[in-house]
Amino acid sequence: MIEYDFDGPTIDLGALLVDGTPSPADQIRIPLRMLNRHGLVAGATGTGKTVTLQVMAEQLSAQGVPVFLADVKGDLSGMAVAGAGSDKLLSRTAGIGQNWVGTPCPVEFYSLGGIGDGIPLRATMTDFGPTLLAKVLGLNETQESSLGLIFHFADQQGLPLLDLKDLRSVIQYLIDNPGVLKDVGGLSKQTAGVILRTLVNFEAQGAAQFFGEPAFDTADLLRVLPDGRGVVSMLELPAVQDRPALFSTFLMWLLADLFGELPEVGDPDKPKLVFFFDEAHLLFTGASKAFLQSITQTVRLIRSKGVGIFFVTQTPKDVPADVLAQLGARVQHALRAFTPQDAKALKATVSTFPHSGYDLEEVLTQLGIGEAVVTVLGDKGVPTPVAWTRLRAPQSQMGPIDQVVMRGFIAQSPLMPRYGTEVDRESAYEMLAARVLAQEPQAPAPTAPPPQQQEPSMIEGILGSSFFRSFTRSIASTLGREISRSIFGTAKRRR
Repeated sequence: MIEYDFDGPTIDLGALLVDGTPSPADQIRIPLRMLNRHGLVAGATGTGKTVTLQVMAEQLSAQGVPVFLADVKGDLSGMAVAGAGSDKLLSRTAGIGQNWVGTPCPVEFYSLGGIGDGIPLRATMTDFGPTLLAKVLGLNETQESSLGLIFHFADQQGLPLLDLKDLRSVIQYLIDNPGVLKDVGGLSKQTAGVILRTLVNFEAQGAAQFFGEPAFDTADLLRVLPDGRGVVSMLELPAVQDRPALFSTFLMWLLADLFGELPEVGDPDKPKLVFFFDEAHLLFTGASKAFLQSITQTVRLIRSKGVGIFFVTQTPKDVPADVLAQLGARVQHALRAFTPQDAKALKATVSTFPHSGYDLEEVLTQLGIGEAVVTVLGDKGVPTPVAWTRLRAPQSQMGPIDQVVMRGFIAQSPLMPRYGTEVDRESAYEMLAARVLAQEPQAPAPTAPPPQQQEPSMIEGILGSSFFRSFTRSIASTLGREISRSIFGTAKRRR
């Protein structure tokens, strides 16, 4: 189709189907430079969404674009090794004009907090911020506002919130000292108690491992190898797939941190990063109005930072309308209409596509596995005609790799020395414990002969001097005051 013949590099999705037969001369593509206009990959379970994601990620990596994706079910790890050809596969790829050659991708495996296989990916509580934490904890708007006040107090006091015990200690301190926040409206003891109990339950679910140091630097998602290939950063989630609210919100933290750290680049020739948000409906379920507004604003504005976002979910209705309106590319796999609710979702999906010559209500229920209807933004930002497409096959392995092989890749990673070992330095928990101890009345010490005085060493003299103590206090409070937060409440780092 002439509408899919673009100048410049492209991501090739597959061949146009004409009367059920692929036309190799009519390739369906997405311009590489338009991928920061975001997109949606949707379809019922088992229709090929994950394979589509893999096909796109392979080509992005080959063209020097780093990719981040979440491997929720554990079936994308095969991207690290070359795929094996077969007569059936080669016949299919030849029929759509794909010159198939088994090719691996450079993959970096991550895991949330070290649960499962992968480089441990952690965030500090300060970096994570109150808005995203409130989403994970399921707090209402009043409780979310109070949590923001707690973070504000810690920021202003120079109290590093590194892990859950730090946040619990600050809340307990504010409960015990209610006058501390009286100038800003105070903190309800009842609300603080609810947040504290919720945190205890959260920790009982194993969440403590996700928060701490060394905190992950999202700049490591932007790596390009010396041979020009973009690194595929793959977050392995099978070990935590029973905690969807946690991992979906953690993915949003990664995106929010990138938004806060990356400079404006306008419309680059190719994206700096493409972020695939699998199981996207988990992010929006039960979200507060403020959280949804923040997501919408991030999706709208991060385009100019050179980041493209693809939401992967079952139907477009899983994505709020304000977010859906920002998604330029659409790859829609088959939908099922077994129930009245399914039929309603089908009609809603059809209404989101440009007018076409297809009867989309019929086509969307007839699509085979590995087929989709596609529309993208062309070079001039105009949507292309809807195209019934037979999609390309991945050139890396479809399905997971052996666990031993994966662990070999992880052990060889240059990032393992940096993130592999957890660190527990002094933070709010220890600082507040010392403050409370200093406030307690001290019993008079028994009389004893004066000890023989020893001359302090030069180091001891410096560390014990009033100047040094004043200097360190000043630095701590300055750091606290200088913490600024993004639209998601995440801390902006000073690099």
